Amino acid sequence: MLSAFTARAIIELKQRDKSKIESVLAYGDRLLVGLSTGSLRIYRVNEVFNVSNGEIAADDKDAPESTPKAVDLLRVEEKFSKYKIEHLAIIKEANILVALSNSYVSIHDLQSYELQETLTKTKGASAFTVTSNIVKDPSTGIPSIVSRLAVAVKRRLLLWSWHDSELSPETTELTLVTSIKTLTWATGTRLIAGLSSSYVLVDVETSAITDVVGPGSIGGAPGQDGGRFGAVGVGAIGYMGMGGVAPKPLATRLNEGQLLLAKDINTLFIDDSGQSLGKRQIPWSVAPEAIGYSYPFLLALQATKGTLEVRNPETLTCLQSISLPNANQMHVAQPNVSLAHAGKGFLISSDRCIWRMDALGYDAQIDALVEKNKLDEAISLMGLLEDALLNDKDGRLREVKMLKAQGLFDMKRFRESLDLFTEVGAPPERVIRLYPDRITGNIEEVKGDVEQEPITASTTTDSTISAPENDNKSIRSVKHSKKESVGIASLKKAASVRDSDAASVHSKAPDGQQQPAELEGKDLEVATSELASFLVDARTRLQRYLNTDGSLKEPIPEKHATLNESMENSIIETSLENLLVQQKQNVEKSREQQLRDTAKLVDTTIFRAYMFVRPTMAGPLLRLPNFCDPGVVNEKLLETKRYSDLIDFFFGKHLHREALELLKKFGQGSNEEDIAPQLRGPQRTVAYLQNLSPDKIDLMLEFAEWAIKADPHLGMEIFLTDSENAETLPRTPVLDFLHHIDPELEFEYLKYIISELNDPTPDFHQRLIDIYMNRLKSPHLEAAQKTTRQDEFLDFLRTSQHYESWRVLKQLQKDDPDLYEARAIVLGNLKEHRQALDIYVFKLNNPEKAEDYCNQIYLAENTAPSSPTQSRRVSVSTAGVDVRSIYHTLLALYLSPPPPHNPQWGPALDILAKHGSRLPASSTLNLIPEVLPIQKLESYFRARMRAANSNVNESRVIVGLRKSIDAREEAKLLLGDEKTGVPGGRNRRVIITEERVCGVCHKRFGGSAIKVLPK
Repeated sequence: MLSAFTARAIIELKQRDKSKIESVLAYGDRLLVGLSTGSLRIYRVNEVFNVSNGEIAADDKDAPESTPKAVDLLRVEEKFSKYKIEHLAIIKEANILVALSNSYVSIHDLQSYELQETLTKTKGASAFTVTSNIVKDPSTGIPSIVSRLAVAVKRRLLLWSWHDSELSPETTELTLVTSIKTLTWATGTRLIAGLSSSYVLVDVETSAITDVVGPGSIGGAPGQDGGRFGAVGVGAIGYMGMGGVAPKPLATRLNEGQLLLAKDINTLFIDDSGQSLGKRQIPWSVAPEAIGYSYPFLLALQATKGTLEVRNPETLTCLQSISLPNANQMHVAQPNVSLAHAGKGFLISSDRCIWRMDALGYDAQIDALVEKNKLDEAISLMGLLEDALLNDKDGRLREVKMLKAQGLFDMKRFRESLDLFTEVGAPPERVIRLYPDRITGNIEEVKGDVEQEPITASTTTDSTISAPENDNKSIRSVKHSKKESVGIASLKKAASVRDSDAASVHSKAPDGQQQPAELEGKDLEVATSELASFLVDARTRLQRYLNTDGSLKEPIPEKHATLNESMENSIIETSLENLLVQQKQNVEKSREQQLRDTAKLVDTTIFRAYMFVRPTMAGPLLRLPNFCDPGVVNEKLLETKRYSDLIDFFFGKHLHREALELLKKFGQGSNEEDIAPQLRGPQRTVAYLQNLSPDKIDLMLEFAEWAIKADPHLGMEIFLTDSENAETLPRTPVLDFLHHIDPELEFEYLKYIISELNDPTPDFHQRLIDIYMNRLKSPHLEAAQKTTRQDEFLDFLRTSQHYESWRVLKQLQKDDPDLYEARAIVLGNLKEHRQALDIYVFKLNNPEKAEDYCNQIYLAENTAPSSPTQSRRVSVSTAGVDVRSIYHTLLALYLSPPPPHNPQWGPALDILAKHGSRLPASSTLNLIPEVLPIQKLESYFRARMRAANSNVNESRVIVGLRKSIDAREEAKLLLGDEKTGVPGGRNRRVIITEERVCGVCHKRFGGSAIKVLPK
């Protein structure tokens, strides 16, 4: 499956050499080999591991093509030990070499390899392990290197420690329940001890011992069999049957605080606190001889088979099996010892040979897995690797996931496939290309942009449809210029490989297999439904960059930027690249245009998908701001007779002429035609025109004509509806249009804009007066209609202040009895009150209207804002002043009329009784003839006296109120505001001490003059 490592023999003992390899230790460029004879051989490794690209390179680049020796033997320590050297380790910070031989642990100098000390306490030792870690002092925070040595002596665990290369005099000893077989450091202070029947976690600082609960022979809870084959595995049975011993308990550290325990064929993944991680067991059929971890792979040496297994620690899949005859030991350098990344270069040894396992580059490993269609393994492996170890890790991981998604799609697991495409943010075009033409449209290989026939009358209706010439912003047809958009067919043009590591969306089928068949039937429906969900997510991503009109929300950042900006811009750049459609060769487009092309492709495909699986969803999509291709939408909706949705789409795309032509055709169609009932008649056209903006007034008037002629009352709702569009229409064109159709409609619209919208335009007011006068002159009016219209006309003359009175007065004939009152109103507007009253008194002979006229004029001239200190009545002192008023003019007409009229005593006495107080006394009495009895003037004099008394009383009340206000203000000045409860005003007291300073200038007061501020 994978060639993650290649075995290269670097040391082979000669045939005449009777010794055996018992232990191996590698650090730096040194390789120490402990033999069964007690000799120690020191080698220099001539090749080093290149961490940057994962390849082996010779030190001498200019060396000839002949392969140099892998190692050079530097020296041999024949008398290193009298017995075989079972295990080797170094504590580099203390410059010592630790060896296990003859059941003793001894310490040697790392440079001279001379024996420094034999730890006598370790008599009977079976295993040891070392670790070095940087530890901060809890009190001072100063870091120091702490190295520890743990030795297993039967049931005892002995611990030594070094602090910054100084051996601590204290030795810790712990006793466990059974004999210790193996030791493995979990952290700098905790280690896993493999016992005869179980595992325990030992904390060397607190001496706490925790049992590890696991399946089978690893060590379960009381009464628990666990294990796939009971308490004893088949490996143990085999060993026991051959008279051997049970497999020893194995353990190794993994990545990120994880450990693997293995005994027989049972395994357990735990964290560094001894808790199970809940992972499944590794499917071993034979118990391994040794296990290890070389980042990021799990290693297992099968001694019985002579093979090395390389597994993925996440999926537990065996990725590689390497044949190593008679191999029985594995040496993986610890990260804190080896310069290689996390022990990537490791050694395997047998009794006669040592192999170095050279790793293949991580990029090459990923490529190999992808090539063999092991996409899950590739995804898992990239998840384990750090970002710096792969070229464009995020891009490669995304690409492999997309390949996996396509594989799921080919297996008809559509939901999983599209969910994965959504997770990685796959380019919409790439996913769309997986579907047949009935979903994506026809694919045509065309050089340049694809041009399609524009929407014309032949494609929508039988009548001619053409867009207005001044509607530059609207989309008039499907025909696209080369600088604006690209057709769907050109977007789907094959582009199998991008410039990056991205592979083709259509991977080649393995040999002997056929490409997946084209989708159809139920599978196509399910796949299309999932596609719609995916594209909705892509549409949401596009909305981050594009406004509804196709413009960019924010400028796309430049490629040349500072370091911090470039890191942020790279994220935006990547997300943009994941959305953009592929460009054809020799076609350069801006990012903004590419985004619009992508949005067009996405929205059009969503529309096709909805029309295929859920046609009812197409309408809501088209009513939203969208980038759908008008030609595709027009064709599909006409084909399925979804005319309402088509009209909504035309409205959103500003194709108003096309929509109105369609509505006109359907609205004027006969009932026998196959047309939806809601499209018959002018109702839908009226509703459409009501939503048009005022700048489309020419188009509105063009199509409003047939609707108004068909139903005038409904058609007038276009202009009379309570909406912003109707209220902001240009009114002069509307009036001219309505006058051309029917003056009555013009009259109705004029009343609306003047009475409802309060339009102050003088021309409109004059125009309405002209219509009123023309209607009153009509000989066909009945008496009731004439009276009603005359009342409306008079009310308008009274209320309107925006017509030209002198112009109207010329139009009103003096000898027309129907216009007498109208002339009076207009004369009143011109301040010709005597002429107006002359009409009311002598021509209309209506004292009530004359009095009402005087009341209106008096109130208009004397209305002023009142206050408590200002009387609204005429004071006593001014009551006798000769100030002429409108009532005096009326009284003069009654008592001294021009010839040939006679005096009117009754109306005159009524005016004196009701409004006598408003008349100047002297001039009023002069008008009264001497022959009039005083008795008839009683009501006049009573009113005068009553008014005088009222003025006096009102003056007294005002004086009292002013006194009360003065008293309140004076009290407030002297005592301050009572609400605060603090002395204030002039009674406020301020204590001045020697330390008191001014709050403004901050100087000491001393003998200076003192001024207290209000606050």
